[in-house]
Amino acid sequence: MTVSTGSTNGVERTDLVSVTIDGVQVSVPKDTLVIRAAEQAGVQIPRFCDHPLLAPVGACRQCLVDIPDAGNGRGFPKPQASCTLPVAEGMVVNTQATSPAADKAQQGIMEFLLVNHPLDCPVCDKGGECPLQNQAMSNGRGESRFEGVKRTYPKPINISAQVLLDRERCVLCARCTRFSEQIAGDPFIALVERGALQQVGIYEKEPLQSYFSGNTIQICPVGALTSAEYRFRSRPFDLVSTPSVAEHDACGSAIRVDHRRGKVMRRLAGNDPEVNEEWITDKDRFAFTYAQQPDRLTYPQVRGEDGELRPASWPEAFAVAARGLQAAGATGVLTGGRVTAEDAFAYSTFARVALGTNDVDFRARPLSSEEAEFLAAEVALTHPDTGSPTYADLESAATVVLLGLEPEDEAGAIFLRLRKAHQQHGTRVLAVAPYRSRGLRKMGGQAIIAAPGAEAAVIESLLEQAEYGVDSTAVILVGERLATSPGALSAAAALARKTGAKLAWVPRRAGDRGAVEAGCLPTLLPGGRPVSDPAARVDAAASWGVDTLPDAPGRDADAIVAALVDGQLGGLVIGGVDPDDTSNPAATRAAVEAASFVVALELRETDVTRAADVVFPVAPVSDKAGTFITWEGRPRPFEAVFSNPASLPDLRILAGIAEELGHPLGFRTVADVRARMAEMGPWDGQRPATPSYSSGGGAAGAMGGVRIASWKQMVDLGTMQDGDEHLRATARMPVVRVPAAIFEQHGQLVTLTGDRGSVTLPAVINKELPDDVVWVPANSVGRGVLADLASPGSTVTVKGAGA
Repeated sequence: MTVSTGSTNGVERTDLVSVTIDGVQVSVPKDTLVIRAAEQAGVQIPRFCDHPLLAPVGACRQCLVDIPDAGNGRGFPKPQASCTLPVAEGMVVNTQATSPAADKAQQGIMEFLLVNHPLDCPVCDKGGECPLQNQAMSNGRGESRFEGVKRTYPKPINISAQVLLDRERCVLCARCTRFSEQIAGDPFIALVERGALQQVGIYEKEPLQSYFSGNTIQICPVGALTSAEYRFRSRPFDLVSTPSVAEHDACGSAIRVDHRRGKVMRRLAGNDPEVNEEWITDKDRFAFTYAQQPDRLTYPQVRGEDGELRPASWPEAFAVAARGLQAAGATGVLTGGRVTAEDAFAYSTFARVALGTNDVDFRARPLSSEEAEFLAAEVALTHPDTGSPTYADLESAATVVLLGLEPEDEAGAIFLRLRKAHQQHGTRVLAVAPYRSRGLRKMGGQAIIAAPGAEAAVIESLLEQAEYGVDSTAVILVGERLATSPGALSAAAALARKTGAKLAWVPRRAGDRGAVEAGCLPTLLPGGRPVSDPAARVDAAASWGVDTLPDAPGRDADAIVAALVDGQLGGLVIGGVDPDDTSNPAATRAAVEAASFVVALELRETDVTRAADVVFPVAPVSDKAGTFITWEGRPRPFEAVFSNPASLPDLRILAGIAEELGHPLGFRTVADVRARMAEMGPWDGQRPATPSYSSGGGAAGAMGGVRIASWKQMVDLGTMQDGDEHLRATARMPVVRVPAAIFEQHGQLVTLTGDRGSVTLPAVINKELPDDVVWVPANSVGRGVLADLASPGSTVTVKGAGA
């Protein structure tokens, strides 16, 4: 029997087939695997190697089923692996529930798997959540007939600094090797030898080097792969699990936080087919110990008459902060990009209502004055319902263009989707970049070479070259780094407008997209309301319950820093900003020192808190509820894992200061802010025009110099990776990539010297780089490129380290 499922492009489809599983007739799509059809019929077949997101392999044989001949030639004389066999019309399948032959076959396979498997369940990390344990009870024999000596290996074996292998536990399901090869594209791990000697191994001279290696631990069904950090630390049944959202990038990956006695023990990938499917990066999985470090702030501090910070109560700190800001006069607000959307809304509200200023900016990084226009015109208020591209669009697009974005380093979930799109749908990935990176090669992508500062001209040329396939079926992803290239954002917007391609902005940090919507920009109010529009100001003022709002456009982050140094601003409210990430780290440090009064909202002690006049301890993501908005514009709300009175959400601290200033914000809790944000809603007036400004060249420099290209690698020296040395040990070795001519001239170790200092690194030849460009990782050595070398696109000199 066939069943019509509708039509596609006017052609009738009849792609359902009817099968009988354990006496129950079901209709499933053609080519469905028997094991999936059984799941739809409510029958669970045991398995180890099968995983819905991995290609079938039939390695473990635990899923054997009996398929008798029903008189239609669809039968088999022996039990078959249901994970590799597609259904056929009229097929009859008997699982272990109804077939003695299938049950006996499964018991036999289980007996073979347990011959050499150690009986170490009480000490195994998988014990209590182990498919082998469960299926040995449900589909195995009650007693073992094996009386020999079990095989043993040295243990553990370091697959990498983070992933450890207990080889005798392995049942050769090949989940780990298939994930590494098929999903992550890092085939450093493989099954070696054959027959009884077969085992998981790595290349002799190279460890498993992957930003996604932790997924192999989670999908291992027997505890053969374990985490160096979590190994032997707790039992699954001792843990409490709370769903949450990863805070390290703008992807919004679903995670599960497992905790015990007020401490996070581990994080696992959540299952969200629309976002990260079942995969997360190692950074999302392991980088959570930053909130458990000894230097975490646990009480407010105020600077005493002796010039030293001293502990203070919350009411005293609120009062001192309010008095200090009043005395300081004009004040700027720098929020950083790690805040939730609710906290960003509080910063935006605090600046306008309590301080009466538009001097607020979340972009504590290299930026451009044109970027604010781009964000207001092309990013604010966009989301899937308005046609903004989604993860699903990445898979269905014929072409995806990456502009100033390196997904493997900056947006792991996007990287995995693009790799999947290329493998399964033939999606073409193009990147305007200084060279074809390793991540781009794994996506089957093509680099359109552009030196720093020349991106605008290259983007404009995409319109003239039909072979690139940039049309209405394409998706354009713009990274935040594109803002540092003159005219590039305008060129990207024009490319999308003229071709009909979908456009999305992909920032590095989890809070950046929400900060745009919340109005943490000097030219934008919450909900996409332009500061320059009187009607928008009236609308926002009415929502906030104030008479008027400041009408002068505010200063951006760089201008706030300059104004503090020049004395035009006296006060500074700063939250979660690392000076070494800003456009000019030295200037930012000088601004903090020059400000007459500084209020810092921070998680841990930093250079900013040491210089501040009032320090408030803020809650990490685990200790507060909130919402991150993804690069798609998709809200990702989460609830608090812990209730910790030692720190408060940024919004509660800002509300406390505002009340002391006599300008209450109208909220104190996350629920209050969410209600206020919903009440204010999006601006329904006219949006800003698409920005248009002239292109320009890169930074000019002295004769004989070269320009630097740079971005942060996923695992580097970032402070939010502190505390897990196993994770940090997996970071890629910092090198400077140079053209062949520079390598031949200066050798294997070079020193780069810019206007902010010098960096010495090993050199690696890259033949795709323009002759006058070198690439350096942004935060993998010293205090980072911005602090120790020069700004991106600037000219530096190159010398051999021994010269």
